[in-house]
Amino acid sequence: MSPAQALQIATEKALDLVEISATATPPVCRIMNSGKYFYQQAKREAEARKHQKHIQVKEIKFRPKIDEHDFQFKKRNAERFLLEGDKVKATVIFRGRENAHSEIGLRIQQRLAAELTEVAEIEYAPRQEGNTMIQILAPKRDIKQRVKKSLAEESGGAAGGKRAARPAVAKEIAEES
Repeated sequence: MSPAQALQIATEKALDLVEISATATPPVCRIMNSGKYFYQQAKREAEARKHQKHIQVKEIKFRPKIDEHDFQFKKRNAERFLLEGDKVKATVIFRGRENAHSEIGLRIQQRLAAELTEVAEIEYAPRQEGNTMIQILAPKRDIKQRVKKSLAEESGGAAGGKRAARPAVAKEIAEES
C-alpha cells in the first residue's frame, strides 16, 4: 500500500508507522506502538548487558631500580587483579641513562610473568616503546575452577596463616559463576 494510506491507518488507530527495512524494495513498514517497542528493546539490551563480564585493564608501573618489597607488593596486586578477572598491563618506565639498560626492565617483566604463571598467561610479550616497556598479562581460562577448589580447601582446613584478602576475592569469583 502507499505510504500515505499506511500513515492514515496508523493515525486512525492512534499508533505509529515504523520503517522496519529501508533497503528492501518496496520498503517494509509496520504499524505499532513505537514507544512500547523501543522500551522493550532497551530492556532486552540492558538485560543482556547485565550478564556480560566487563574486563578491565589494570596498570602496574615498575622502575628499573625497584626494591624487592615493592616488587612483591605490586606482584600481589597484579595477582589480585588477575583473580578478579581483569587483565594487567605491566609497565617499566625508564628515565635518562636507564634507557641504555633495557635488559633490566626485561628481567623485571620476565620475573613477573614467571611468578604469576599459576594465574596468568602472557597476552602481549614485553616490548619497548620509547622510554617504556609494556607487557600485558591475562587471567588463565580455568582460574575460576582453581579458585573455587582452593576456597573449599581453605574453608575446610585450619584457620589463619593466609591473608584475608585472597579468600574474599575467591568468594566473589565463586559467586559470579
